[in-house]
Amino acid sequence: MNVQTRRQFIETMGLSIAAGALGGPQWAFAQRDATSDYPNRPIRLICPFASSGGVDITARAIAQKLSEAFGQPVIVDNRPGANGTIGVDAAAKSAPDGYTLTMISSSHSVNVTLQTKQPYDLMRDLVPITQATVQPYVLVVNPKSGLRTIQDVIALAKAKPGTVTYGSSGIGGFSHLAGALLGSLTGTQLTHVPYKGGAPAMADVMGGQIHMLFSTILQSHAQITGGRLRGIAVTTARRSPSLPDTPTMQESGVAGYEVSGWYGLMAPAATPPAIVDKLNLAITRILHTPDVRARLAIDGSEPVGNTTAQFGEHIRSEVSKWRKLIRELDIKAD
Repeated sequence: MNVQTRRQFIETMGLSIAAGALGGPQWAFAQRDATSDYPNRPIRLICPFASSGGVDITARAIAQKLSEAFGQPVIVDNRPGANGTIGVDAAAKSAPDGYTLTMISSSHSVNVTLQTKQPYDLMRDLVPITQATVQPYVLVVNPKSGLRTIQDVIALAKAKPGTVTYGSSGIGGFSHLAGALLGSLTGTQLTHVPYKGGAPAMADVMGGQIHMLFSTILQSHAQITGGRLRGIAVTTARRSPSLPDTPTMQESGVAGYEVSGWYGLMAPAATPPAIVDKLNLAITRILHTPDVRARLAIDGSEPVGNTTAQFGEHIRSEVSKWRKLIRELDIKAD
């Protein structure tokens, strides 16, 4: 090999090595570039429940502010059905590009156990973004019932087992499980009366057909303040700002009792971490703005806004808690 040929060979090899060395970083740069301008088109936020409910209120509050922050429309798409399963399944099967997100609620942590044939795996097919809110249920009774405290309820249930009735929006819903947990922790036999929705259950409490109902604050606040219902305890570990004079279950003597409703956001699995992190940062900031706080308070909700890891751990903890109770009491879906 002469000098010129050798020089050409070395130059060719040098260029090849350089190109190979740059391949990794160039590819990584291309990947970063693909998410750096996110979002560059409208985002769909699936709400797996009907409009005007607590999840919908939260979704729309976040969507409006996220549109402003990102400069792109964030469209709330209501996909109700099967206790939130239909909407979340649609999100789980969407492209993992950050342009389809979904709300979830505490109900989804129950569905994992109660629905034996779910079309998706909550933790495998979706990635957590952040927990948006936490909110209590409130135990309400008819003011003419003579029940003023949880201890009154427990005393009546022990004196006349099986005669104290509580309604719910359906088997396996949180208004059912909240009552089941109360019976389990106090060793009392409470009779569950499932309804096809919260409205007829509320009507029967006010009419005196059943003793009590674990209700959302959104559903019952006006009736409590108007004197048509009495709120005797909230289910969270601390009092609700929406009902500051109503004690908690724990304050009322039911040790270990805590039931929290909550909403959060998830994205399809394999959504790029850079996009998930960008959404997490934006949404956690949004949740603590004064006007969003005010909108969430309509539902009795308080903002959370935690990390993706913290929200993932919260979901796992809730799944475990409700699985234990459902199996202990052998609760079956309709």
